[in-house]
Amino acid sequence: MKSPNILFIMADQLAASALAAYGHPLVKTPHLDRLAARGTVFENAYSPNPICASSRFAMMAGQSSSRIGAFDNGAELPASVPTFAHYLRALGYSTCLSGKMHFVGPDQLHGFEERVTTDIYPADFGWTADWERRIEPYAPSQMSMRGIVESGLCVRSLQMDYDDDVAHQSVQWLYDHARRPEGKPFLLVASFTHPHNPFTISREYWDLYDHAKIEMPTVPFIPYEQRDPWSQRYYKLIRQDEHRVTDAMILSARHAYYGMVSYVDHKIGLLLDALEKTGAADNTVIVFTADHGEMLGERGMWFKFNPYEQSIKVPLIIQAPGAKRGQRVGLNCSLVDLLPTLVDLATDGKPPALADHCDGHSLTALLHGSDPDWLDEALIEFTGEGLYAPALILRQGRYKYVYCEGDPGMLFDLQQDPRELRNLCQDPAFGSVAQRFVELIEQRYQPAQIKHQVLASQRRRRFLHETLIKGEHTPWDFQVRKDASKQYVRSVSTTSTTATKAKARFPFVPTVPPDTPRTPGKS
Repeated sequence: MKSPNILFIMADQLAASALAAYGHPLVKTPHLDRLAARGTVFENAYSPNPICASSRFAMMAGQSSSRIGAFDNGAELPASVPTFAHYLRALGYSTCLSGKMHFVGPDQLHGFEERVTTDIYPADFGWTADWERRIEPYAPSQMSMRGIVESGLCVRSLQMDYDDDVAHQSVQWLYDHARRPEGKPFLLVASFTHPHNPFTISREYWDLYDHAKIEMPTVPFIPYEQRDPWSQRYYKLIRQDEHRVTDAMILSARHAYYGMVSYVDHKIGLLLDALEKTGAADNTVIVFTADHGEMLGERGMWFKFNPYEQSIKVPLIIQAPGAKRGQRVGLNCSLVDLLPTLVDLATDGKPPALADHCDGHSLTALLHGSDPDWLDEALIEFTGEGLYAPALILRQGRYKYVYCEGDPGMLFDLQQDPRELRNLCQDPAFGSVAQRFVELIEQRYQPAQIKHQVLASQRRRRFLHETLIKGEHTPWDFQVRKDASKQYVRSVSTTSTTATKAKARFPFVPTVPPDTPRTPGKS
C-alpha cells in the first residue's frame, strides 16, 4: 500500500472554542466543518507551551519545550533535534513548508527540503525573555492593547499579504508535486498567521457576521486587584492600563476575529480543492491545528501567555484514510503527540525506532476508535515573558493544576467548572488532590532545574543578539530563491517551447510520435 500524503494545516492563535466544530454558534467555517465530519475532533488537545515558537518547536520535535531548550520566542530549535519533517523525509517523503513556523537560528529548514515562503517573524534572538528584569515585566515583542482598540475593518493588512501568499504557494506546490515523475508521497505544512492579533479583516469576511449578534465574553472583566499573581503580571506585560477598552471595542475585536477565522477557512478550502483536482484527496492525511489559543476578552484578558483554557487549548482535527469518520475524542492530548502519530500513519502502524527521545504518544489507535492504554493527561509549560520561574500546567482527567514558583497554586475541576472560576486550592477538601499534583510536578518535571537552564539560556542569547547586530549583520531570516528557468520558457532550453509547456500540463498527455499515422478527425 502506498504511504499516504500528509497535508498539515496550522492556524496561529486560534482558540478551539471559536470553531463550530467545538460548539461555537456563530463562527462560519464550512471547510473545517466538512473536515470534522470526515475525521476525528480531539476535544481536549493542548499547546505544549502557549507561545508561538516554543509550541511549534515542541510539536515538530515531539518533545516538551524545556527538553529542547525552546523557552520563548527568541529561543533556537537546535539543528541536532530531529523533527517530524526529518522522520518523514527519511521515509521517502517530499517535505515542504509554506508559511510560519517561527524557526529561530541559522537552520531554517529543520528537515524540510523546500520552503516556498519566508517567515513573518524574525529568526534571531531579539525576542529573548529576561527574567532578571523584575521591576516591570519585560515584553521583548512589545505586545500591547492596540490590536484591540484599533480592531475592525481593513482593506488590506500585513497578515493578509502573508497568508494570501502562503495559500497561493501551497496550492502551487501541490500542483508542482503532482507533476513530478517520481511519485513520492508528500508532507506539506501550510501554516497561516491568522487569526493572530491585531484583529482586522476585510469587508468580505466581516460581512459574514451580523454585528448585533456578536456576543460579549462569558466571563466578564476581572479587576486587577482580584486577579491571580500570574494574571496581574500579564496585565502589566501587555500594558493593559494604557487604554480604556470599551464594550464596543471588545465586540469589534471579536467580530474581526471571527471574520479572520472564516478567512483561514476559505484558505483551507483552496487547499482541499487542490487535493481533489490533483487526485490526491483519497490518500491524504489532513491535520488541522493551531499553536495556542486566544483569550478573546474572557476575564478581561487577551492573547495567550497564560494558563487558562482559552489560551492553552487548541483545535485538533485529523482525517486519515481508513480511520473512523465523524467521531469525537474527549481524552487529554498534546501537540507533542503529532510526531509519533504522523510517523505511525506514514508506515501503516509499523514505525521505525526514533532517533531521539519522544514525549508524545501516537494518536493512531484513537483515530480508529479507542486506545485502552491512553494516558489521559497533558503537560503545558510556560517559560516566556511575564513570569520569573517556569510555569507547569498539568491536566489529568477532569483536573488541571497550575504550578509556578512563588505563586499560590491553582486547581480547577474543568468538568464542574469549565470557566475556571473556583480555585480548589482554597478548599480544604481538595488539599490532598492539590498536594498530589505538586509532588508529581516537582518529581517528574524538576522546575528548579528548568529555571536554572532558562536563566542561563537567556543570558547567552541576550549577549549573542547584542553582539551579532553590531558591525556587519548577517540575518538568519529565510529568503525564498526560485529558479524561473525551471518554471517558464527560456531560449537556452534543450526542449522546444511547446514541449516545455506540455510538461507543465496536468494531467500530462504523452506525445504522439510524428510518424504515427493519424485517422482523420481523431487526434
